[in-house]
Amino acid sequence: MGEPFYITTAISYPNGKPHIGHAYEAIAADVIARFQKSQGRDVRFQTGTDEHGLKMAQKARDLGKTPKELADEMSQHFIDMCAALNINYDVFLRTTEERHHAATQEIWRRMEANGDLYLDRYEGWYSVRDEAYYDESELVTGEGGAKLSPQGTPVEWTVEESWFFRLSAYGEKLLALYSDNPDFIRPESRRNEMAAFVGQGLRDLSVSRTSFDWGVKVPGSDNHVMYVWVDALTNYLTGLGFPEETDAFAKYWPANLHLIGKDIVRFHTIYWPAFLMSANLPLPRQVFGHGFLLNRGQKESKSLGNVTDPVDLAGRFGVDPLRYFLMREVAFGQDGSYSPEAIVTRCNAELANSYGNLVQRTLSMIFKNMDGELGTFASNDADDTLLATVAQACRDDLPREFEALNFSAGIDAWMRAVFACNAYVDEQAPWALRKTDPERMRAVLLSLFMAIRDLTIAILPVVPAAANKVLDQLGVPAHRRGIEHLGDGDWFLSRVATGERLGAPSPAFPRLEMPEDDAA
Repeated sequence: MGEPFYITTAISYPNGKPHIGHAYEAIAADVIARFQKSQGRDVRFQTGTDEHGLKMAQKARDLGKTPKELADEMSQHFIDMCAALNINYDVFLRTTEERHHAATQEIWRRMEANGDLYLDRYEGWYSVRDEAYYDESELVTGEGGAKLSPQGTPVEWTVEESWFFRLSAYGEKLLALYSDNPDFIRPESRRNEMAAFVGQGLRDLSVSRTSFDWGVKVPGSDNHVMYVWVDALTNYLTGLGFPEETDAFAKYWPANLHLIGKDIVRFHTIYWPAFLMSANLPLPRQVFGHGFLLNRGQKESKSLGNVTDPVDLAGRFGVDPLRYFLMREVAFGQDGSYSPEAIVTRCNAELANSYGNLVQRTLSMIFKNMDGELGTFASNDADDTLLATVAQACRDDLPREFEALNFSAGIDAWMRAVFACNAYVDEQAPWALRKTDPERMRAVLLSLFMAIRDLTIAILPVVPAAANKVLDQLGVPAHRRGIEHLGDGDWFLSRVATGERLGAPSPAFPRLEMPEDDAA
């Protein structure tokens, strides 16, 4: 196996069904995981659900259920979403698991042993919806003069006995972390925000509650449950077997990438590294805060009636077209927008008309005009130029951009190679060469065959089901579908030697139609 690569999503809060933001993050993480695997890395991909906290307790009470019953029911929706969207995770972790309680209590003991926990009285503003504490200076004024969090959620004045974490002791260490490791927080705008926040001075953090009991018990203080973010963040360790010295923990920690939404960057880049420093554990290498996905430019909300079920969206347009659209349309790290019209327009123009049609007409001509036979061929400058163009895009440009999480730019480079292939078809006109120069026709079609193989391997992390269908039709073995196999002709020559022939192709990317309920 290659070099380890550990990627995590934020664990989802299951007090409601998954929305498009959950799907966006899961798809992006899956694309990253598949891309790193294609590079030969030993990848571990973890996701899950964050099932404790006052918000879950209140929701369960309102529904007449126990918190555990609600957690069991709702977590299944997130598991089902991952299955529906072809999210190939290695670990789905639920914070109600016994192993997670053990891991969270252990990191608490380590922070306590380091002198960073003390018992005191908390008085301040708390947002149940955000599961976050806010200073008076951070609040904004809503309708009727109501105090709201910076996210616009209600806050309530809370007074109770609490354990505190000495976050104030870690300000300089965090600033040094950001300065010495500029890629620790990405994009750069998020790093600048966090550095400015820490630079204003940090206050100690309340890390336990006594007003409810749905959570991980504080060791030695059973009337306290841990603040949900101590609990939630520790999941990244739990899934590797912490606190046991497991092979997985030794191999994969520290994480290469925590992929999260921009609204929880503070918890992951201030609280989490401070907790880990206190517990004398290595820090993750990078936290990336992606943007929000907007519905026709608007944030989704129940009051606007524009909340989208991502599983339903995939059912209407297809899983691979949805995955492609989200990675292609949105500059990763920025907010983006989607609509049924945008999905249909983008996927028809690029997947169906450009790439899909290239594959279908090339394989159809090989099947009809060459009886599906693959063989050696004499290339000329035009063929060599085409294959060099495709190789540049697939082996260099797309991997470089995907490594930097610039998915849209990487796919743009891939599309330029697709356009080059279609221009080559038009210039060479193999349908005319069939009558005038059959050998030249063979060289053109087999050059395209080789180009399509490389194009398909390169885009496989984004559209895995459809790309694998194409590679099956090309006869590329499953173990030869990694980036390292681009340009490798051995598989082709072995097929020539055995006299294998291509069968009739079937379309991998049919054109999308606008569903009637979305049509204007």
